[in-house]
Amino acid sequence: MEKKHRQRLREKFGEELRGKPLNVLDVPDDYGYMDEELIEILKSRVAEYIELPEDF
Repeated sequence: MEKKHRQRLREKFGEELRGKPLNVLDVPDDYGYMDEELIEILKSRVAEYIELPEDF
C-alpha cells in the first residue's frame, strides 16, 4: 500500500479505522503477480510489524 491508498481508505472508512493502525509499506505498484522481488520486499517490510514464521 502506498500513502495515497492509506488516504483513500481513511476517507472511505474513517469511522471504522478510528483508533486502528494502518501501516503503509510504501511499495510501488510496479511488479507482476508473484514477482520474487516483490515477495522479498513485502516480507522485509511486513516483518517490521509482525513476526513471520521461519519457513515463510
